[in-house]
Amino acid sequence: MEVYLVGGAVRDRLLGRPVTERDWVVVGARPEDLQHQGYLPVGREFPVFIHPKTREEYALARLERKIAPGYRGFATEFSPAVTLEEDLRRRDLTINAMAESASGQIIDPYGGRDDLAARLLRHVSPAFVEDPVRVLRVARFAARYAALGFRVAEETLALMRRMSASGELAALVPERVWQETERALSETRPEVFFETLRACGALAVIFPEVDALYGVPQPATWHPEIDTGVHVMMALRWAADAGLPTTARFAVLTHDLGKARTPPEQWPSHHGHGEAGVPIIVALCARLKTPHAYRDLAVLTARYHAQVHRAQQLRPITLLKLLEATDACRRPERFDALLGACAADACGRRGLADQPYPQAEYLRRARAACAAVRLTSAERQSLTGPEAGERMHAKRLEALQAVCVAAVD
Repeated sequence: MEVYLVGGAVRDRLLGRPVTERDWVVVGARPEDLQHQGYLPVGREFPVFIHPKTREEYALARLERKIAPGYRGFATEFSPAVTLEEDLRRRDLTINAMAESASGQIIDPYGGRDDLAARLLRHVSPAFVEDPVRVLRVARFAARYAALGFRVAEETLALMRRMSASGELAALVPERVWQETERALSETRPEVFFETLRACGALAVIFPEVDALYGVPQPATWHPEIDTGVHVMMALRWAADAGLPTTARFAVLTHDLGKARTPPEQWPSHHGHGEAGVPIIVALCARLKTPHAYRDLAVLTARYHAQVHRAQQLRPITLLKLLEATDACRRPERFDALLGACAADACGRRGLADQPYPQAEYLRRARAACAAVRLTSAERQSLTGPEAGERMHAKRLEALQAVCVAAVD
């Protein structure tokens, strides 16, 4: 029985990146051999075991054979006769198909180290096309390593185009699409994930709402980049550079979806595009089964980003309605994420990435003024429920009038 460190841990160590988790493959063993040593079996479709002390995953070397459409359409074969090279051959990319022995020797049968040096994401074998999830994974790795200069190899991109055109991506289940998307949104260059999907034709299949934004013009006065799809990608990159949470990054991705619904005869104007995008966002989130936190922030961003941009021109009563509609006082973290998404929209434009966005600080002051409003003990005792609500509304309006006056001064 031989044990090898495999996959991401080997890749990232060779890249000089932190290793966050380690996976192991066991060659020349049977399931009962590991169980006798105290390993806990957890794999349902193939033998994976948890180490009794480290809690790391150990998988028996295995082969996979395509027997049906989709990423679950595989028959798995495992036995002590399966070699390490055979196990590595079933992996997606060469940089993920390396192993390290207990003595520190790197086993690299498919050229992973050369591709690391060349900054290439290249498939291991033609069997790459058998698993549609690999299209998403390659796009995600492209997003993760773009800052290091990595690119998808042309021959791999060609296979991804073939997979997109074949209809194989239709077999992807929503949960897996969202899992890969959420992870991609957390990467340093999340826009590269969507750009890679577009380059291979997968964006139109998996995210047709986003793909529809490309070629839709915006007024050059406000958007020097003109193309809405290009703007959204620029805004997404700004959001990542600013360290916004993934919920805000998703909101940036979807904030302009309504522009694809504008009749061409009205271009480049997009009056009412925010509200027009709300049902598109709701349908997209329902299809992908996204968590409610992502959906809710995306809807708020689409619906109110234009008002947020004009915050300093709003009358106190309109400003109060905005704070109430976004539940700013009770959900300050979500409100901050909304402001971050709006800042990304404003700064994610050609030549404007470094411009200030004073609207965010202005609205934080307005929220703080509202949150500080309290009823006196006499008011609480003398007013009924509806009366107390009306009094709070009036006092908050007074507080906002003071904020507006201070901003003018």
